[in-house]
Amino acid sequence: MDFAFDARTEELRARLLAFMDEYVYPAEAVAEEQRAALASPWDTPAVVEELKTEARRQGLWNLFLPDAEYGAGLTNLQYAPLAEITGRSPHLAPVALNCAAPDTGNMEVLAQFGDERQRKQWLEPLLAGEIRSAFAMTEPEVASSDATNVTTLIEREGDEYVITGRKWYISGAMNPDCRIFIVMGKTDADGPDIRRQQSMVLVPRDTPGVTVRRAMRVFGYEDHSHGGHAEVVFDHARVPVSHLVGEEGGGFAIAQARLGPGRIHHCMRLIGMAERAIELMCRRAVSRTAFGKALAQQGVVHNWIADARVTVEQVRLLVLKTAWLMDTAGNKGAHTEIQAIKIATPRAVVGILDRAIQLHGAGGFSQDLPLAELYAAARTLMIADGPDEVHQRSLARRELKKYL
Repeated sequence: MDFAFDARTEELRARLLAFMDEYVYPAEAVAEEQRAALASPWDTPAVVEELKTEARRQGLWNLFLPDAEYGAGLTNLQYAPLAEITGRSPHLAPVALNCAAPDTGNMEVLAQFGDERQRKQWLEPLLAGEIRSAFAMTEPEVASSDATNVTTLIEREGDEYVITGRKWYISGAMNPDCRIFIVMGKTDADGPDIRRQQSMVLVPRDTPGVTVRRAMRVFGYEDHSHGGHAEVVFDHARVPVSHLVGEEGGGFAIAQARLGPGRIHHCMRLIGMAERAIELMCRRAVSRTAFGKALAQQGVVHNWIADARVTVEQVRLLVLKTAWLMDTAGNKGAHTEIQAIKIATPRAVVGILDRAIQLHGAGGFSQDLPLAELYAAARTLMIADGPDEVHQRSLARRELKKYL
């Protein structure tokens, strides 16, 4: 990326790139070694806490929050290139900067919709990196790509809500530092407006009736660094009515507000993953010989590397345009572009990672290189935060309206 951003963004980019070189990349192998020696693979390696301390010392902390009261006060356009850099080491860098999902989205929800008591109890320790959180929406029994399908019930009994349901692929829930769930369920299951049936409530992890049943694997990976993806059962779990986030019936709208910024964060980190893949491809190509000449002299390798560069530049510009629109026209004004990047970026990065794996042979899908795990993460994002087909359907409808 060789074009200039504003002075503050450029200064943060320079500091973050130095932080990555000096601290994050060297910590990748250390974190794996330390995790292997832990009593539980879900515990946090010491080196991660060291990275967090150093990032905070350097002012590289909570960069994602546009509200200057809670975060760095950056616009989406300013944060986008920083998120891209963290994507080069997606299992360490976002956590080190307290910019990792699902905490980022949960902090945004609490900052925007939480009341003063909720922000004091849960947002402040999240901002400080003292606890982790999880967002419980996806369910195994329904097509959760349509959020109106959720079946978890949030029923009021006096001054309490009773939560009953089963969720899965709840990111972060296996981490012992995960202390709070934001749970989406139905407070008005038979209401006439299917988008006003849902609400969100805060459910502490230690609430009786909450069981983190198991870790769900993603292409065989458990994603220890982000606290896994768990199946969670809510069996008549009770919380005070004061744990409602926003208003009853506002859950669907809150979910949409939460997912908009999250999608652009994911897409920028994906571009960072692609950049790391291109770097690994090039290093491999100039260092290995096959059939009497360097891989870098093979025509097919030229094509792979050239196509990867062109693709990255294309999707980056689309994501930056989207970030600019979100800042200037709001999330609604950038709706088409948000959907476009969610469709285009994971597909593009999966293709680049696939070629990078191919170029590395057996090592490409081994644990000795990050490519296989990056591939799993990128492929997952063709489903997470809304499957491609859902975004295509909505985008096409909006496009067709121009001609009706």
